[in-house]
Amino acid sequence: MIVILMRAIARIVFLLLLSSFMSCHQGGATSDAKTSSIDTGSAKAGATMVSAMYAGRNAPISFTTSAPIVLSGEHDRVINGSATQHITLIRCSNITIKNCKIGPYRKAGISLLNCTNIKIDSCYLYYVSTGIYAGYSTTISITNCQAKNMVGPFPEGQFVQFNVVKGGGNRVSFNKLENVLGQSNTEDAISMHKSDGLPADPIVIESNWIKGGGPSRSGGGIMLGDGGGSYMVAKNNILVDPGQYGMAVSGGSHMSIVNNTIYAKAQPFTNNGIYYRNLAKLPTSDITIAKNEVNYTSSKHVLNNTYLGPGELTPTGWNTNVYNTRLNENILPAKIVSELISKNPFDDLK
Repeated sequence: MIVILMRAIARIVFLLLLSSFMSCHQGGATSDAKTSSIDTGSAKAGATMVSAMYAGRNAPISFTTSAPIVLSGEHDRVINGSATQHITLIRCSNITIKNCKIGPYRKAGISLLNCTNIKIDSCYLYYVSTGIYAGYSTTISITNCQAKNMVGPFPEGQFVQFNVVKGGGNRVSFNKLENVLGQSNTEDAISMHKSDGLPADPIVIESNWIKGGGPSRSGGGIMLGDGGGSYMVAKNNILVDPGQYGMAVSGGSHMSIVNNTIYAKAQPFTNNGIYYRNLAKLPTSDITIAKNEVNYTSSKHVLNNTYLGPGELTPTGWNTNVYNTRLNENILPAKIVSELISKNPFDDLK
């Protein structure tokens, strides 16, 4: 908890400094009446076009190289097709980021602070400390993105980090993340800290593929309720070797982990597949952990599919989680991310 707060404070200072010195890179004037687009192709003389085939599409995608994009106080804009180190939005609203290639960078690939209604779709992030960080924001949607090798170090290392994200329309869905041990230093793949959905519109983490984690002995796959929070649903995700744990609820109320598939072989950092423990030490209620299929082997080469913290109330559906002996690393394809981000960008420097 203290580490998360320290991370949040440091990031806020960093972003506010950026806001003071940079209002916008690679963007023209914003229209108040209509949505405007950041045309990176004309923003910089001599910009390089990069085209490549990528998984899941029959046509090539083109990126335009761009300096880092930093927007402060902007609204109703589209960032499309940029290849850049990072994108930072501060106090922005109604922004769409799509078809961008982001990284490598020593900080977060995409940072959002005090933002509303941000859509991130079909982006590629690689070799960044954290993929996407959203702090003190509302209605953040992250869909159809691919990410490779979150390099941390701790307390960074997430693919998606929500920190005090509120309201409806918050989504982390249909994304693919791969961390290669020895090339990455990941913490939680997807982490929800002090964030709250709505009773009729919870935060939804759905149909993501997560492959690889470690060597952290605290990080893992999908974490709900870190520091508390409410109204979150994680469903239909597939995780292979995600780290110390597979999925977890560590606090909060109205949390659900349902219909997920989780596998891990024994590695020096593996512990358990699913756990519930109120580490936040705040009032907690209405926890559902049900109908998940798990095959998780600890570092001691002992099957350790589920763990319930001492004195915790048993979550609804706890006994419906099953050990599936047929689960192995082949529940996900051998390659889940595009060739666009499969190469280590530092190989050329060796």
